[in-house]
Amino acid sequence: MIVGIPKEVKDHETRVGLVPSGVMALCEAGHEVLVQAGAGDGSSLSDQDYVAAGARIVAGASETWADADLVVKVKEPQPSEYELMRPGLTLFTYLHLAPVPELTDCLVRNKVAGVAYETMREADGSLPLLTPMSEVAGRMAIQVGAQYLMAPNGGRGLLIGGVPGVAPANVVIVGGGVAGHNAAKVACGMGAHVTIIDKNLDRLRELDDIFNSQVVTLASNAWTIRESVEQADLVVGAVLIPGASAPRLITRELISKMKRGAVVVDIAIDQGGCLETSHPTTHTDPVFLVDGVLHYCVSNMPAAVPHTSTFALTNATFPYLLQLANYGLERAAQENPAIAGGVNTYQGHITCAAVAESQNKDWRDLDSLL
Repeated sequence: MIVGIPKEVKDHETRVGLVPSGVMALCEAGHEVLVQAGAGDGSSLSDQDYVAAGARIVAGASETWADADLVVKVKEPQPSEYELMRPGLTLFTYLHLAPVPELTDCLVRNKVAGVAYETMREADGSLPLLTPMSEVAGRMAIQVGAQYLMAPNGGRGLLIGGVPGVAPANVVIVGGGVAGHNAAKVACGMGAHVTIIDKNLDRLRELDDIFNSQVVTLASNAWTIRESVEQADLVVGAVLIPGASAPRLITRELISKMKRGAVVVDIAIDQGGCLETSHPTTHTDPVFLVDGVLHYCVSNMPAAVPHTSTFALTNATFPYLLQLANYGLERAAQENPAIAGGVNTYQGHITCAAVAESQNKDWRDLDSLL
């Protein structure tokens, strides 16, 4: 199989879909790997590194996409890449289709098999390809929040951990999954007063044990969200429904009641965001103000730390990529339920119920198409 690794085109997206060690393993398995020139530069991986691993460097995106059977990316295709879609192509990447109906339509129209990292689920319920970037984004959320709480950046002028005699910042994390857990870990380490809100009481018990009662855990409902967010200096939105649009749990009215100069970091923005006031931003222009509250809604947060993120991501994706390359999509999906769960579009149909429901569209079960 020919595997293509294009250079990412999303704003400040400096990660890359495969590292040289993965190239070497694919080549040893009998596959050919095409890497677009400069694809790894942002992650400190040179073209020479890829050549030494056995890849062939190609000049442009069109050649990378046109000659490949399987394209491996980090982020969802951007509008400039839509014209590169074609029947028979398998695309392996984060798709986050729910809030992007035009991309869904493009994949369906061009009969692209879209395999999404974020909906691949193992038998134990884990999301193995979403986990590493959720870890990065969760930890980054507190670093970013601490930065924007500083007065020169428009914030309230708070040191997140306070000092003796002065209270620390109140950090409220909505969602106690992987991202929320990692955000709490960093916030506690910095000395903040931390509250985690989640609807799963068993998960709250786990978090209480993990943090040895150093965080406040609250059952999620409109009352606790309102009471906590109104008193927060930093809010981290870390809500996830795999494949579906994130629920808008924090309303515009609630934002208007927050402290002036407070900060919200919406990690859920890839799936549409969990605040009514959220809209995607970029690393070039990361924040905006609503009612005096700073919103950070960058939809590719981990790209700010590409060396860490690229290796963390490809450590997780490569075993599945190798199966796709060795067996082809159809056999890989039949033999590995996790891969089957990642198939969001196939043969001109949506095959992920959560995506279809978010967009009010029809869908087909993948088994009926294989």
